[in-house]
Amino acid sequence: MPMALVLMNVDTRARGRGLLDSLRSIEEVKEAYSVFGVYDIVVKVEADDRKRIEEIIVWKIRKFDGVRQTITMWVYAGFDKKVE
Repeated sequence: MPMALVLMNVDTRARGRGLLDSLRSIEEVKEAYSVFGVYDIVVKVEADDRKRIEEIIVWKIRKFDGVRQTITMWVYAGFDKKVE
């Protein structure tokens, strides 16, 4: 199943519990965490296909008030196999 990690920068006022709860209410969002560092929130998104993940990011996640920037990292499943 396709998966992406979304790194988010958000305004200070958006860092409260409300944004995390809103993110977690999206069916395809499997995990969402507030973190310290360069990014403010990390979100794990899974869906049946990559197009659906793109739609969730563009039309839902990025539309929340206070979201300044997102960076999407597509998870590559090929590295879970042993290289000989």
